[in-house]
Amino acid sequence: MTIISEQRRGSFLGVIERFWQKSGYEITGVNRDREMPAIFARSSEGFQLSLDVGYKGQVVFQVDTPCVDDSDVAEPTSKPNGPSYPLGKIPTPNVRSDFWSATTPLPSPTPSA
Repeated sequence: MTIISEQRRGSFLGVIERFWQKSGYEITGVNRDREMPAIFARSSEGFQLSLDVGYKGQVVFQVDTPCVDDSDVAEPTSKPNGPSYPLGKIPTPNVRSDFWSATTPLPSPTPSA
């Protein structure tokens, strides 16, 4: 629920991209849209990962599994320990971070000599 400002979204996705690459994931695509950027990757096991920045900076992380056989899954036996939002009623980000919510771009690193 953290607000990631438009000025910091590219840096946020850059951190994710470097981590995924370091972890052995193949980057399969990058959407460099200023308002709603996204990054897509695949694991060696065939899992598809995506991180999308949506409306008002809402970040959505999604993982799709490779094909598997259908199996019955029991309903959860405990209630969620956090907010449970009915489909389509997720609020916009509302938590401010001194770093990620700042409206100033990150300074460029100084080249080393």
